[in-house]
This record gives sequence, structure tokens and C-alpha cells, in this order.
Amino acid sequence: MKLFALRLFLVLAVVLASRSVPVEGQEGDRPKTPEESHARMLAALETVRAETDDTNFYIGEAQARQLRKIVGGFDAGTPASDRFDGHMRLGLAELNLGNEREAIAQLHAAREVFPESGLPDASLSECLYFTAVSWLRIAETRNCCQKPSMDSCLFPLRGGGIHTDTEGSENSIRVLEELLDRESLTAKIQADAAWLLNLAHMTLDSWPEGVDPRWRIALPDGGKGSAAGEPFPEFRNVAADRGLGTYGLAGGVAADDFTGDGRIDLVVSCWDSRVPLRFFLQLPDGTFEDRSESANFAGLYGGLNLVHADYDNDGDLDLLVLRGAYLGEHGQHPNSLLRNEGPGPDGVPRFIDVTFLSGIGDLSAPTQTAEFADFDLDGDLDLFIGNETSRRLRVPCQLFRNEGDGRFTDITATAGVENFGYTKGCSWGDFDGDGDPDLYVANLDGANRLYKNYGGGTFIDVAPGLGVDGPERTFPTWFWDFNNDGHLDLFASNYTTGGRVYWPYYRGETLDDGDIAALYLGDGEGGFRNAVRELGLDAPMVPMGSNFGDLNNDGFPEIYLGTGTPNYADVVPNLLFVNQRGEGFEDRTVAARMGHLQKGHGVAFADFDNDGDLDVFEQMGGAVPGDPYYDALFENPGFAGTHWLQVRLKGVRSNRFGIGARLRAVIEEDGVERSVYTTVNGGGSFGSNPTIQHLGLGTAAEVKRLEIFWPVSGETQVLSPAPVDQRIEITEGEPGWKTF
Repeated sequence: MKLFALRLFLVLAVVLASRSVPVEGQEGDRPKTPEESHARMLAALETVRAETDDTNFYIGEAQARQLRKIVGGFDAGTPASDRFDGHMRLGLAELNLGNEREAIAQLHAAREVFPESGLPDASLSECLYFTAVSWLRIAETRNCCQKPSMDSCLFPLRGGGIHTDTEGSENSIRVLEELLDRESLTAKIQADAAWLLNLAHMTLDSWPEGVDPRWRIALPDGGKGSAAGEPFPEFRNVAADRGLGTYGLAGGVAADDFTGDGRIDLVVSCWDSRVPLRFFLQLPDGTFEDRSESANFAGLYGGLNLVHADYDNDGDLDLLVLRGAYLGEHGQHPNSLLRNEGPGPDGVPRFIDVTFLSGIGDLSAPTQTAEFADFDLDGDLDLFIGNETSRRLRVPCQLFRNEGDGRFTDITATAGVENFGYTKGCSWGDFDGDGDPDLYVANLDGANRLYKNYGGGTFIDVAPGLGVDGPERTFPTWFWDFNNDGHLDLFASNYTTGGRVYWPYYRGETLDDGDIAALYLGDGEGGFRNAVRELGLDAPMVPMGSNFGDLNNDGFPEIYLGTGTPNYADVVPNLLFVNQRGEGFEDRTVAARMGHLQKGHGVAFADFDNDGDLDVFEQMGGAVPGDPYYDALFENPGFAGTHWLQVRLKGVRSNRFGIGARLRAVIEEDGVERSVYTTVNGGGSFGSNPTIQHLGLGTAAEVKRLEIFWPVSGETQVLSPAPVDQRIEITEGEPGWKTF
């Protein structure tokens, strides 16, 4: 039995069925009306839903059923190595499904037969490791999931996060200590086991003293105080209080004012193709109410990520739902382009699926990343979708040109952006300052791409020549100006997994270059330099969901990463990196109490309570049925003495919400003039921020000058001075502003 097959069983299970969803809406067979398009999508998604059990090897039970049959047929004549293998595989399949005690029973049976199997000693180490993982999952289920509190699963654990039902953690510790005492452990197993041993002791409030010094990690102030440097306040998880403590698996989030009432609403998806989208309307008292039925979301199942924009320039925000990621040839699920039809009688917008009518539904391919931009500067939003090519499915990414009449044309081949990689992130940004947006594409299986926009719908990959084609395993990515020098920089994450990097990092060890992200500094002339180590981002990340925004209102954006993998064992804290005024980043995860240990997905920075600072919503939950969790909303406690400005743009020649426009606020602090820059987009590539731009102004009491550069016209609109601590709307080409 190959050890790597066991190790990756949770994410690379045997696929039992080979059917794929048929491609819908081919040219010449497109529906004639939005209603026909919507009906066709509902039918296609119903087919996906019905086949989930057989074709989704993360969520379905088909594999476990087959393995139960195989194991049930074992007899005295079955070779011991086959019995060990069967019990191991069934144990992991049961764990996926949330049947933890049955998983432990199967793993125990594998251990019992091991002495007769003739298998290498490492096989038994694998068995012990996943036994410990199973016990730890029981601990999570019977405490964090069944009896959640505001402190649950926040790293390091304290208060209400300490487990009162101790059986799971105590048994996990016993097995982990036995495992770590074994000789000839691989470095990865040792690191993973040591990491989990520290977490298990935290659940019992016996960390750090309960952990053998050989395996003990260290945290700032013993994990009980603030991080190094200036104090940083705690953010409270108020999701349950606000009506957002929903429970489920991995998914995406789009945050914006979808109703036009001045309050931020939420759309949340779940990658389980049997779970529909959810629309949460924010009420005047700051709580949220599920209005999914009014939004016409019935039957719109699945979606690992969401992107929102006004693609048809009618003044309201539409949605793109991305489906099929990770499933290879079985992930040929149609995406959904949901057109906002305006508010219904209760004020909630009604969405209709126009995918097959719009022309973006001719190819169904697995994806979780996309971004809108006006790449040809004609005033409407075009669309790039990053698809996943895998061993048994070769598909291009897709670039759609908006024709301005609600329809798109696929120009991928002529544009030269097919990529043919396992695409996990994408971001548009004008890195060379020539006025039109360029495209960065992050691949999990090889080199990244930087497609320079040469105009006329032509792009050329310049990543190798500019040295921005790494890291090798990139997931979320984005363009931003984190240091406010007026030049776009580029963040490219690294997806090196689990305790193998976390355990040494929290023991003060330096990680290898291949295990860290890249932060490419733009030089303003189209060049980049990777400064990730000097800027303090040489930390383990394992990011899935991600985004950025200015939490402390100093004008410099922070990073928040939702972390984890489909593997139960990769229980690692979500991470907050605080921007040190453009000179570097510091890990303030512990101080801010935002180090959630459950799997983090779609992340959105938004001022949910309209108090002038950004809060963070995070869609939580893993990939398999036994790994759900509650979504989180981290409320910003505020930073005294700081000011802010929120700006909503209204394009005229440009697209209606000004996506791609660049803002510059010139301010003065302590007699020194400086600028704050931002570009209108959705932020990171796994989570969708509001189109409303939030500019932290530090202690500046006024904005001396606010500049808006509109790429379509090439003109810069100026307000001098501009207000502070207000929410204003600016219309392209019109003087002044109005509040909203």
C-alpha cells in the first residue's frame, strides 16, 4: 500500500462514477428569454444535485458504501495486507462522512491486523495518526459544534473555547504521544502530530505545560496577551448575535448594498451541490434576515465562490456563482450569471439566471475564481473565468468580451489567455501604468501567468521575464498598492499544507522559500521585486478564502486569510497580518482573536454596522460532510482618533460602479503630506468586497484633495477638499458629491 495514497485519501478518493454534466446552452441552442434560461439552469443544477452522491468524491457516500461491502467480505483467507488497507480506507471514508466512532473502529481493526501484514512500519504510523485525528474531530463535534461560544475554536483557546467534554481530546493526546515516541517517523508525520498535540492540550487548558518540551510550540506572551509591537485590540465574533451564525460546508461570500438602502447585505454560497444560495438582508437594527426565497434563489444549488458586479450597467449589482472546483471531469457544472431584476415588494432584489442567454454557459468547466474588468475600455465589464485543467480534463480558462447588450463573446483563444492550468486565483490590475488592466492568473500546479494587455484584445504572458511566475503552488492572489507609493504591487499566496510548516514556524524556525508566499513590489515602470521576507510575510499560510482592507484606518490595508485544506488534519489558524504603514507586516492573529481554527473560505471586508471601520465576514466549513462549521463575523472595536471616508462611484462613460477606477486621497498628518490609494475591485480572489471604497485617513482631519482616475476617458476628477467621516457618492464628470 502506498503511503501517499493513504495520506491524501481525504482529498484524492477513488471516483466511482464517470458521468459528467452535459454542456448546456451551445450556440444555436440558447434560450430566447431570461425565464427560459433560468429554467434551463434549474434543470441542469437538479441533475448535478441528483448525481452528487456518486460524482462528488468529497461529499458523496458511494465510496464508503463500496468499501463497507469490501470489508464485509473479508475472511480468514484474505491477505492481512489487504485487510489492513481495507480497514484504513474505510476508516477514512467514515471520518469524511462524520462517522467518527465507526472510523476509529475501522482504524483499530487495521492496527490489530498490522503485525501480520508485512507492511512497513510507516503504515502503522499513518494508522495511529488518523486515529488521533478522528478523536480530535470527536472533540470538536461534541464541544465547538454542539456547544459553540464566542471563543470556540479561536487560537489559542481560552475561556468558552476550552472543552468541557474531554473524552475526544484526552484520547487524541494519548495516541499522539504514542505516535511521537515511535522511531523512524517521517519529518512530516512528526511535525503534523506535534502540531495537533499542542492544539489538543489547548482544548483542555493544559497547554503549554502539558506538552513535552520536545514538541511544544511558542506564542507571543505565551499566547495569552497581545502580539509583539504596538497593541492591537480584540475583534469579537458576533455572527450569532447578528443572525449570521449559519452552519455548513465551504463556500463563498459577496458583500455589498444590494438593496440600495445604505446597508451592507450578504450573499453566501455552499459548495455542496444540494444546498442553495442564501441572501441575507441587513435590517435597520444591524441584524440580518434570510430572504433567499424573495431573491429567487430556490434551486440555485452549489458554488464555492461568488463574484458580484453590475455587468449590464443598469445600476444594480449582479452575481456570478462559480462551481465544480476540485472535481476534475466530474466538476463540469455550469456557473450562474444572476441578473438583478431590481427590488421586489419587500425591497429584496430578485435575481434571474441568464447564463445560457448571455453566452457564458457554452462551456461548463470546474472553477472557483473569476473577476470582472473593462479590459478593452469600452465602458462595460468583461469577464475572466479561471478554470481547472487536471490529469483527465483539459480545459482553457475563459475571457468573455461584453458586447454591451447583455451578451458576452468568448475571445479566449484569440486573446491568448487559455492558461490550461489548475487555476485557483486571478486578478486584474494595470501594473505597467498604461491605462488598461492586465491579468494575473495563479496556478496550483505550476507557473503563474501575468498577461500584459497589449490592446485590441491581445495579451502576452510576461510573468517569467518579470520574475512573478511563482510560488509554484499559488492559491488566492491580488493586485493592490499596500505601501501607498502609487504603484500596484502583487500578492501571490503559497499553499504548502499543514503542521509540516506550522509546527517549525511556531518554534521559531525559518521556512524554506518553497513554503512561503510572494509579495512583489511594483516599481512603477512595469517591473517587480519579491520582498516577502523583508516585509515579514515569510509565514505559513495555507490560504483558501482571503481578502484585504484597512482595519485600523491608517490608510494601509491589512490581510486576512482563511486557511486549511480538505484534510481534517490540517487544523491551522486563520491569519491576520497588520500592515506597518507600508514598511512590512506583523502577524496579529493572536492579539486580534481572529485565529479561527476551523476551515476558512470566502472573506469579505465591509463596514457592516456603518460605524466608519471595516469588519470581517468569513464563510466557514470544510469540504466533507463531517467538517461543517458556523460562519464568523468579526466586529471591529474601532481605533480612536482615526478618520475615514467611504466613496461610491457612479460611472457614466465608465461602468456604473466604477470598477477599475483608481482613487487617491491626499492628506496631511503631523505636518507631513501623504497619499492613500485604492482601486475599485472585489479585493482578494476568494471573497468579494463591496464596490464602496473605504479609505482610512489616519489622524488627518481633512482630505486636501481626492482624485478619481477614470480609465475609459483617461481623465482625473478632483474634489478639493473632500469630507471626512462621511459616505459620499461621486458621479463621473459631475462636480461635487452627495452623501448616501
